[in-house]
Amino acid sequence: MADVYRWRLAPDGLATRRQLRALGLRPGGQDVVAELHRPRRRRAPLVAYLYRVDRAKPVRPMTPARAVALAAAMRARRTCPNCRTDAGYCIPRSLGMCVPCHDTLPPRKDSP
Repeated sequence: MADVYRWRLAPDGLATRRQLRALGLRPGGQDVVAELHRPRRRRAPLVAYLYRVDRAKPVRPMTPARAVALAAAMRARRTCPNCRTDAGYCIPRSLGMCVPCHDTLPPRKDSP
């Protein structure tokens, strides 16, 4: 079982995924070394997984093919399936279409 530390009491040399990313690193396949628990009132504690910084590997560089694939994925998230235009923002999944298309829909009749 991994070691468990309380919030802000983890030893040096351990970092979360976000902290590794800020350093230009990634876990690189290593297992979780420890957990960081942040207590909350009346709820379960927040848990963050910690990795060893000395075993972390550098982030892989962005290749041209990966950049094209990422751009295509983001374009798909911005394209409204109803009017097929680029909304300029990521379409909310709760609406399923851009806000102008959602606002022009006729009101639904609730079935009894």
